[in-house]
Amino acid sequence: MTFNVAPPEQVLTTFGLTAHPPIAMDGAGVVGWRVGEVVLSLVPDRARAAWSASARENLYVEGMRIARPIRASDGRYVVSGWRADTYVAGSPEPRHDEVLAVADRLHAALAKLERPRFLLQPPAPPFNDVDVFNAADRAAWEDVPLRSARAAGMDVEPADEEAEAPLAALKMLAGLRRPVSASPQVVHGDLFGTVLFAGAAAPAITDIVPYWRPAAWASAVIVVDALAWGGADDELIERWSDYPEWPQMLLRATMFRLAVHALHPRSTAGALPGLMRVVDLVRMLV
Repeated sequence: MTFNVAPPEQVLTTFGLTAHPPIAMDGAGVVGWRVGEVVLSLVPDRARAAWSASARENLYVEGMRIARPIRASDGRYVVSGWRADTYVAGSPEPRHDEVLAVADRLHAALAKLERPRFLLQPPAPPFNDVDVFNAADRAAWEDVPLRSARAAGMDVEPADEEAEAPLAALKMLAGLRRPVSASPQVVHGDLFGTVLFAGAAAPAITDIVPYWRPAAWASAVIVVDALAWGGADDELIERWSDYPEWPQMLLRATMFRLAVHALHPRSTAGALPGLMRVVDLVRMLV
């Protein structure tokens, strides 16, 4: 990770952050540098970072703390690849039902936002994390999973038998898909492990990772992640089964995570057993 690279003096000056030395922070739900009551972080995609800052600047969600963007002296949200946000205290905790409740409130507030133009763009080389997640998202919804990834020139061929497992599961689940009617909207597609808790304080978010999908899909991604890697109990699926078209949303969320695992160069073998457990749970549900 490049967060070990300290923010340049020019960035600190442009954001007006010269009164305190930058202190590296990692492991508390934020990767970046704390400068007084501000957090500076490198961004993988400037368009998305600027959009997130604009969306969070005046966003109000009852019962939530939201990191607010700090504008540079010239009004920019991003300076030389760095963004600045107010520091919010807390760390991720396995409070999965509370994260799902946060998702409901957040998505109700985001429903009024228009679709960002960059979400219409297909993955394009040289590929980065944004392109991987873009291709994985499309894989769960397009007629032939990973068609967009192949068209963009991504390597989707399994390197060994272990790499074949998520691709085989992806193909199997694709055959269980049925049409859905839920309307898409702007959703935060990466809430698991990023909602910060600090005792009895309201939960907090520091970013919005946008996708254009039904709100129930984003909640399903939280459930899939919590079951695969967060130690959640199987009943989490049933407790939130009032979401519209829930089995199909879970199926597509699982396909999304399978595609991420298949495409991401930093995927590890240790992440696969939990994900395959979710595949079995979802297959029985649909």
